[in-house]
Order: sequence, then C-alpha cells, then structure tokens
Amino acid sequence: MANVKVAIVYYSSTGTNYQLAQWAKEAAEADGAEVKLLKFPELAPDAAIDSNPAWRKHIEATKHVPEVTADDMLWADSYIFSVPSRFGVLPAQAKQFFDTLGGLWGEGKLANKVVSAMSSAANSHGGQEQTVLSVYTTMYHWGAIVASPAYTNAVAFSSGGNPYGTSVTVDQNGKMVEDVEKAVKHQAARTTAVAKAIVEGLK
Repeated sequence: MANVKVAIVYYSSTGTNYQLAQWAKEAAEADGAEVKLLKFPELAPDAAIDSNPAWRKHIEATKHVPEVTADDMLWADSYIFSVPSRFGVLPAQAKQFFDTLGGLWGEGKLANKVVSAMSSAANSHGGQEQTVLSVYTTMYHWGAIVASPAYTNAVAFSSGGNPYGTSVTVDQNGKMVEDVEKAVKHQAARTTAVAKAIVEGLK
C-alpha cells in the first residue's frame, strides 16, 4: 500500500499555529504518511504586519514554507488545518484560499478527503471551538470526511478538552497556556489512520 498523503496547512501571524502544524507533521510522518507542511497565503498589508514586530519576525522566519495551492489539495488524501480564531471563525487568509477551490469542488475532486482542524485564541472562550467548526462547515460542502479527535485519547482532558479539534489559549506574551503537544500528535495520528482506512477502502 502506498503511503497516505497528508497536507498540513496553517495560518499563523506570530507562530502558534505554525508550531501546532509542526507537531502534527511529526506525528503524521511517524505513522508513515507522506507529508507536506504548507501555509495559507498572507493577505494582510505590510503596514499591519510591521505594526507588530513579532508578526514580521515570524513571516521572515517562515519564508521557506511553501504556500498551499490547488495542486496540493488534489495531491493530498487528507488535510490537517491549523488556524487562529478571528471573531469566532476562520481567518480571512484561509477563507480566501478555500473560495478559490470552487472548480475542484464542482468536479467532486475534494470529496472523500479526510480532514481535521485545530485552532488558537487569546483566551479560553475566544472562539476556538467555533473556529474549528467553521472550518468543518466548508469541508461538509466538499463531501470531505471529518476526523475529529473527540475523546479517543485521555490526553484530550489534560489539554483543554476540545472534542472538535485541539485548541490552545495564547497569553499576552505569545506563550501557549495549555500543554497541547501530545493532543496535537494524537489528533494527527488519528487523522492519518482514518485517511489510510478510507484510501484503502475506496480502492
């Protein structure tokens, strides 16, 4: 059986979701997946980015990470998305990219992809759950198969308990409040396992 192909796509202004994506990549690769780590294209103007030194620093530090394309979406059997909450929904950078995929959706080429999502916000009730669900709303339209972590591992309870997708609170200093590394890795491993089963089952 060929390795399952997983695209891990994130948006991050100062690094939180980039870190979540890196942990997911480690876990998916450990389970034998072929992985691409990709980022959503930045839409914010330079003036906004330069107003936050941490934002500019992160952009410069991640120039090597490729931007996701429609070809990447076709290539992958599975997607893991990691995005911050923007007023309780996914950020514009992710939504804009999704909006370019109407052609692939119309041809049914995004159906049966296995997907999971993660999020972050500045406080524990800042919209993390709703942000993950807003990603899944698009996926349901595609006919993708959502593989949420739920409570399939006890690590969910020590990392915030979000059954829809791992989420983390980020404090005023940009540090993660909850310890979510193991939860992210479990979610990525579970998503990879489900994708393997779907790919094999559809043959």
